[in-house]
Amino acid sequence: MTRGVGGESPANVTTYLKGIDYPANKDDLVRHAKKNGAESEVIDVLNQMPEQEYGNMADVMKGYGETR
Repeated sequence: MTRGVGGESPANVTTYLKGIDYPANKDDLVRHAKKNGAESEVIDVLNQMPEQEYGNMADVMKGYGETR
């Protein structure tokens, strides 16, 4: 799978989560990413992340790393 534009890179995940209010749970992240037009690969990654409350983007990136 390619990374970068259209892929599931961390930069793309953060792009689709711009403007989200923290704290946010996994469902909030998925809902916000969908609202921002995220591709299915990004939604899949978010759905694989741990069920927890994310206090900021650093927490999201940590959760993202756990899906790798």
